[in-house]
Amino acid sequence: MLLQVSNLTSGYGRTRILNGITFGVTRGEVLAVIGRNGVGKTTLMKTLIGLLPVMSGDIQFNGATVTSLTAARRARAGIGYVPQGRGIFGKMTVEENLATGETIGASAGLTAQNFARVFRFFPRLKERLAQKAGTMSGGEQQQLALGRVLIGAPKLILLDEPSEGIQPNIIQDIGRIIRRLSTEEQLTVIIVEQHLELIEATADRCLVMDKGAIIAEIEPAALKDPKVAKKYLAI
Repeated sequence: MLLQVSNLTSGYGRTRILNGITFGVTRGEVLAVIGRNGVGKTTLMKTLIGLLPVMSGDIQFNGATVTSLTAARRARAGIGYVPQGRGIFGKMTVEENLATGETIGASAGLTAQNFARVFRFFPRLKERLAQKAGTMSGGEQQQLALGRVLIGAPKLILLDEPSEGIQPNIIQDIGRIIRRLSTEEQLTVIIVEQHLELIEATADRCLVMDKGAIIAEIEPAALKDPKVAKKYLAI
């Protein structure tokens, strides 16, 4: 297990959103977290990266307890995070955005190697190094957000709604890159996503959330059944 979460509770202020979450993820696995809007998926991601405090429970990462670590220290330990909406710096160039990934990740001192690694997966970014990130398309910005995290040499990447606001053909490209990261780099990925085709194309298994708890574990292929999709995802 690369990540083991045990009886995790978290939320905002005194409001508890997560209610005793327990699961594990192995190295190189792509795990999808699915469920209706408002069930706690983004809260889970923010808690795993350290943007929200743990009320109770435990987070073990790469053999060490990270429950009380700050987001910055978790990033240096090897947890990368791409938030919903991507969070790129629009007034900075592509190159400058990528450089920030080295400052928050675990890869300092290997600049040439890190950039070459990113360009292997995202060759378009190499062509756009001098371009302001805010002038790029949504799909290109998502590639930049992924590249910025990858340049920090993470062991685990947390992706929150990567398909949001992106053209269907680019979604397919992102799905293929996620699988490549898993198979070629043995990166572990936890993805929160509503796009069923992306889940089916990338995930090894799915955890279903409802009311701040994990209520089921299903195979991605099961989502092809309209009854299953309706049961877990329909409002």
